[in-house]
Amino acid sequence: MKTLEIEWKHFDKDGNTCIRCSDTGDALVDVVEKLSEECKPCGWKIIFKETKLTEQEISDSNNILFNGKPIEEVLPGAKASESHCLSCCELIGNPSVTCRTVEFEGQSYEGIPSSLIRRAVCEIAQCC
Repeated sequence: MKTLEIEWKHFDKDGNTCIRCSDTGDALVDVVEKLSEECKPCGWKIIFKETKLTEQEISDSNNILFNGKPIEEVLPGAKASESHCLSCCELIGNPSVTCRTVEFEGQSYEGIPSSLIRRAVCEIAQCC
């Protein structure tokens, strides 16, 4: 059986994260369980890993890795970017924090939706 490790990296401060990361986390919870069942007959085992980051590592927050590769390297034409994140600014107490975003097919995503996560898994597993 082949293994696909999906790692979610996100900023965590005392058990709290920003709205973007929270939205990404909710999408992951929703889609990983479904994909685990869908991909099993094709010989894939999906493992979910959550990595909580400190304030010093915030530039890598809201990142999903598929067997170590970020989503923008898995989805053809996607790219990582960043924009001002008011939610992180409030958590950290710094008015100029930027967070990671993903641009794909002409749209910018602050929280990574389940549809993009599904597409990335399908690119790798070829069974969705």
